[in-house]
Amino acid sequence: MNSKHRKQPRDLDYRHYRHPRWWPTWCVIGLIWLLARLPVRLQWRLGKLVGELGYRMLTRRRHITEVNIDLCFPELSAESRARLVRQSFHSNGIGIMEIGLAWFRNPEALRPITRVHGLEHLHEGLTSGHGVLLLGGHYSTLDLGGSLVSLFIDADVMQRDHNNPLMNAVMTRARERRYGMALASKDLRGLLRRLQANRTVWYATDQDYGRTGTVFAPFFGVPAASLTATARIAQRSQCAVIPFSHFRRAGKPGYDIYFGPALSDFPTADDHQDAARVNGLIEEQVRRHPDQYLWMHRRFKTRPSDEPDLYRQRRHDRP
Repeated sequence: MNSKHRKQPRDLDYRHYRHPRWWPTWCVIGLIWLLARLPVRLQWRLGKLVGELGYRMLTRRRHITEVNIDLCFPELSAESRARLVRQSFHSNGIGIMEIGLAWFRNPEALRPITRVHGLEHLHEGLTSGHGVLLLGGHYSTLDLGGSLVSLFIDADVMQRDHNNPLMNAVMTRARERRYGMALASKDLRGLLRRLQANRTVWYATDQDYGRTGTVFAPFFGVPAASLTATARIAQRSQCAVIPFSHFRRAGKPGYDIYFGPALSDFPTADDHQDAARVNGLIEEQVRRHPDQYLWMHRRFKTRPSDEPDLYRQRRHDRP
C-alpha cells in the first residue's frame, strides 16, 4: 500500500500535539469548549443560526439534501420538502453545537431533561450472554446521544476516526470517558471480542460504503447500497440486535432515547431480506423526527450498474 494513503495509528497523547502546526486546531477545540459552557437553550438558538448559514452557503450539501428528501418523501408537497431541507440544516447546526456538550460537559447536568424509553429491551438482550448490537443511525444528536445514553447503560462504540489526528484524539478520549471503548469502524475483530464478553456496542450501517460487502435494499423505497455485515456479525456472535435512536425534543430543550425490542428470526439466509429489514428499522426511527437525520450524506451515491448518478442527474434536471 502507498505510504501516503496508509491509515495512521491513533495517537491520543496530547503531548504530541504541541507543535505550532496544531495551534489552529487547538483554537477550534478551545472555542468548542467555551461554547459548551453556554445554557442549552442558547446553544440551540446559536446552532439554528449556524444551520441557516450552512443552508445559505453550502450549496453542494444543500443540493444533496434536496435530492435525498425529494427521493424519500415524494408524498410531501414541494413546499413541505423545501421546508424539511431547511429544518434539516437547522437541526444539524444544533448538533454541531452539541458536540461541545458531548465532549466537555458532564452528562449528569442533562439527566433532568433526558427520557429513556424501552430500556428493558436492552436488559433482556443481555441475558443471552452473547452481547447486544445497538442498531443506530446518523442522527444530528450523534455525539450527544452517545454521551446521554452513558447515564443509563455501559456500552462501547464503533466510530469512523476523524481525519485530523488531534481532533480525533479529543473525540476518542471524550467518547472513551463515556463509553468503555471506541473501536475503529473497520475493527470487526474487536467488535466480536466485545460481544463475546457480553458487551453492548453501538453500531451504525446507514451510510453508503460502496459496492463491497453490500446489496441493494430499499431505504425509503429507494434502492440503496446496504451493508450485509450486520447479519454476519449477528450470525457469528449470536448477539441480540436492538434498534437504538436518540432525538432532540421539539420545543422546550430535552432529549429522548429509544431502545426497541430485539430482532427475532435475524439473520436469515437472505442478505437482501436482512438488509431491507435493517433499513426499514432505521427508516422507522428517522420518521420520528425526519429533520434530525443526516440528509447531507449521499446515501444513494452507489447505484445499480444500469442507473445514472442520482445527484448529478437531479442537478441537471433542476431549472
